[in-house]
Amino acid sequence: MVKADDQGPSMRRQCELLSVSRSGLYYEPVKPDGEELELMRRIDELHLEHPFYGSRSVARELGNEGAPVNRKRVQRLMRLMGIESNAPQPNTSKPSAEHPVYPYLLRGLRIERPNQVWAADITYIPMRRGFAYLVAIIDWHTRRVLAWRLSNTMEAGFCVEALEEALARFGKPEIFNTDQGAQFTAGEFTGALLGRGIKVSMDGKGRYVDNIFVERLWRSLKYEEVYLYPYDTLVEARDRIGRYFAFFNERRRHTALGHQTPASFYDAAMAREAA
Repeated sequence: MVKADDQGPSMRRQCELLSVSRSGLYYEPVKPDGEELELMRRIDELHLEHPFYGSRSVARELGNEGAPVNRKRVQRLMRLMGIESNAPQPNTSKPSAEHPVYPYLLRGLRIERPNQVWAADITYIPMRRGFAYLVAIIDWHTRRVLAWRLSNTMEAGFCVEALEEALARFGKPEIFNTDQGAQFTAGEFTGALLGRGIKVSMDGKGRYVDNIFVERLWRSLKYEEVYLYPYDTLVEARDRIGRYFAFFNERRRHTALGHQTPASFYDAAMAREAA
């Protein structure tokens, strides 16, 4: 647990060691009841299986499974979870001046070296008595998870913390790609990129394939870890997810990487770049 203690590390350092967001440390959201948490978990599973499902399709699927729920409730829960259909939507609104949207820069681009393109995304993490949000940053070419953070709020702070860690540990990419979520369009996040001369790329709205490697990471994480182990606390979730990412980076071999692990492929590619 994170503790305020004059004898030990600072609160900031403890949060860094635990990969827990400082911005959400003291925030205690109103937790849904057990029945609603089960419903949210099933919505998350359906979204992972069918990312093009909107609230109407999700509500219909739940009804077919014997859990009738109206569409408005599904819409409310999907907003709370931070998920939406990836099917193309009409462009009915413009981004605010405070949150400009940047063009997608990866179409037709050959990505063939580490630190050429990084990508980030946020996903919902169900827990036994609540839920959290997870952001992860990966190197597109090698699939290596560079940094991540858990938070119980959807503020931009935990995304910025993950970004700062990745930059401190691995240098900087030429291009950073995200979706158009408010956390990534916020000036706090884009400013950290632009101030370092990093190009900002954002997916076309409703095009989850633009960030496909992060979507694949979520699928692996949830089916191989999150759905198997209901976490009791944020610290427990952090510990297990951290172990999974260590396995993913250092032990899981990928056919697309010539049966190497993401960490070994990244390190070898970086060594070649430096030679």
